[in-house]
Amino acid sequence: MVSQAFIIPHETLSSKFRALAKMKMAESPTVQSSIHKHDLQGQSVAIVGLGKSGMSAARLALARGASVLAVDQNENLIPLEQNRLFEKHNGLKTVLGDFDCQLLKDVDVVVVSPGVALENYGLSSLLQSGSCVMSELDFAAEVLPKNIKMLAVTGTNGKSTVTTFAGQMLHHLNIDTFVGGNLGEPLSEAALQYLSQPASEPKFQAVVEVSSYQLEIPSNFFSPSVAVILNITPDHLERHKTMENYASTKCRLFSLMSNGKMGVLPHGSQLLNKAVQDHVNHFSQAWIGDFPGVKVDMETKVAYLKVPETQPVSQLHLDALKAMGAHNYQNAAVAALCVLGLDIGIDAEALGTTIGKLSSPPHRMQFVCTDCNGITWLDDSKATNVEATYAGLMGLKDHKSVILLGGLAKVVSEQGSIGFEQLVAPLNNHKGVVTETLSANGLSIPSVRATNLKDAVTQARSMATYGDRVVLSPGCASFDEFKNFEHRGRVFEELALSSK
Repeated sequence: MVSQAFIIPHETLSSKFRALAKMKMAESPTVQSSIHKHDLQGQSVAIVGLGKSGMSAARLALARGASVLAVDQNENLIPLEQNRLFEKHNGLKTVLGDFDCQLLKDVDVVVVSPGVALENYGLSSLLQSGSCVMSELDFAAEVLPKNIKMLAVTGTNGKSTVTTFAGQMLHHLNIDTFVGGNLGEPLSEAALQYLSQPASEPKFQAVVEVSSYQLEIPSNFFSPSVAVILNITPDHLERHKTMENYASTKCRLFSLMSNGKMGVLPHGSQLLNKAVQDHVNHFSQAWIGDFPGVKVDMETKVAYLKVPETQPVSQLHLDALKAMGAHNYQNAAVAALCVLGLDIGIDAEALGTTIGKLSSPPHRMQFVCTDCNGITWLDDSKATNVEATYAGLMGLKDHKSVILLGGLAKVVSEQGSIGFEQLVAPLNNHKGVVTETLSANGLSIPSVRATNLKDAVTQARSMATYGDRVVLSPGCASFDEFKNFEHRGRVFEELALSSK
């Protein structure tokens, strides 16, 4: 029998904590800032997980006047007290490796990094008991004033690209914008930026990529002005256990929204339509693939946009887009719809001036080089699941390529399948495949095995000829050989450039 993921309803949070959340959300931006500079004075905050999000949350807790207990199971980390970013802070203690979970019961607030599962550290019990347990995302959002417009982007695939495109659109229109969350800088950095500004003058908007891990703990403060779930396909089932749990977790993005705010969903997703029912009264609904929402004519490269409760349909010409891959036309169109939905005085005509300036984030169909043999190398290391690789392959179907596939395969069904059979048809449109994972069943193109990435690059170089492309699009996580997909992409780039 498949075990159930741990799902925390809002009702388990203590009534005192919920009342405090409502009171703080009702505060004016000016009052909120003056309180938050010292609002945790005399309180203790535990930060669980000391990756990028945890480190940022620790700085924020200290900036808000709290004493901090920093906790991580990795005993090889450097204690925060020895980090130059924390040298001047008193009231800071780091505990690495095994520790007594009673320590978390003795603090006022527990902030959980997204990489930490709720089954660890007794967190599930703390949540069920009504203790104040927060995600890093919610801890940061508590500080940000309500008049900062925030776009939140999630989905199994494409969220980093849509987040990046939306941030670039705003940047090119000279609107100061924080872009981060699960991508780049944690939201706690935006909160720290806000605290450093004059109390009544927030000077930025925010575009935030949100992962399902960041939504496992119910929010009390994270309330985006626009939220989008791009898609939902099997991923992270080792943590969420079932697709129903995964979809329900994603749909928590809408839980604190209110009428007048726009929520965007893929049209026709029965799984998300069912999961979102608890939140449908919280937002104005729009669709990817229908109106109100966005439709893309791939032949003419024109997007048609309609924000709910606005009058005409706007047209956005996408033919100037330079980002590689046909799927990026839709990514750009969805980003544009979301920016329009922020209602900050931007129209489709202004957005049209930004399309030719958009560039994909690193490791997403990123051009690396054309080598001395006339072979073009593309880095799509961010394709960490089968659906991401599928989208990339379909976007390049008019360009014969040698595909590098493999790594630490993810389970994509409750029955234990890893789903690589889905890639056979799109791979057959290409020149060859170098793989650690996929069997040759059904492939009509040359297929060779590789033992690691260096070997795969060598094999691909021997298969490719002048004018071909070599594309790293693994369809797998990177943890078999690398720290993360960024590390994998950098190594691929080094190997590709070695023959330039």
